Amino acid sequence: MTMLGEGFNSTRIPTGDIDIHVTHGGAGDPLLLLHGYPQTHVMWHAVAPQLVNRFHVICPDLRGYGDSDKPAGSTDHSTYAKRTMARDMVEVMRSLGYAAFFVAGHDRGARVTHRMVLDYPDAVRAACVMDIVPTAYMFEHVDRNLAEGYYHWFFLIQPDALPERLIGADPAYYLREKLRRWSAGGAQFNQAAIAEYIRCFSDPAAIHASCEDYRAAATIDLLHDAGDRNRKIQCPLLVLWGRKGFVHRNYDVMAVWQQYSTRLEGRSIDCGHFLPEEAPDAVRDEMLRFFRSR
Repeated sequence: MTMLGEGFNSTRIPTGDIDIHVTHGGAGDPLLLLHGYPQTHVMWHAVAPQLVNRFHVICPDLRGYGDSDKPAGSTDHSTYAKRTMARDMVEVMRSLGYAAFFVAGHDRGARVTHRMVLDYPDAVRAACVMDIVPTAYMFEHVDRNLAEGYYHWFFLIQPDALPERLIGADPAYYLREKLRRWSAGGAQFNQAAIAEYIRCFSDPAAIHASCEDYRAAATIDLLHDAGDRNRKIQCPLLVLWGRKGFVHRNYDVMAVWQQYSTRLEGRSIDCGHFLPEEAPDAVRDEMLRFFRSR
């Protein structure tokens, strides 16, 4: 049995150059759930089991994370471009027999989702992004609040393995601090889930891969975003964010996303950054309502 519970099975799916670790279960319309940093697919442990009566729930580890392959970064960081990561996920779904599907992503997974709906509009029937505004928008509006609240964006992109060396000195401390600092006060995390995050994140290859994820966001991803600046998301889009988190404090979330989407709805949820773990029932209810109507 996986950490997602009874009825879920794990497998590895080739996507061309790498293998992606996938845990999936349930029956019904396909629903792809993408995790964020510095976690793995296990972050859906309180949500996924509540969706299996309605959906075939597919929870992969993004390339570089969890038990998926972790190739070394490339000079242009394209190995971890969101375009590359989105292609991985589309190939996973095709391997499972799905040409079109629903997708929900949190944090980095939401950024992969954003790229996916642009690159594969025929594959995504509807999408949900959690606790982000678009990467390009954030870089275009850098201020002191972003530099303080999202300092890791600028730390992780440093070259010459600087962040890898520093994080690698005590990855468990770094990961626990991220969970504490980004969640609402008093948030409780499943200790078995945290142990799993630490197991995976303690791999030097995972630390390097996650840094490359952020390096790509500050370089090649921005080039891809610039090429699509006048394109809007065409599929139905649900935006959820934590009312006690950085995104809520610093952005008019719906106003920002209206610049990028044609069919938008959304709301805040009473929690911090980690919606699927801090407020799983609310996330479940929103996803059931939104995806069941499509």
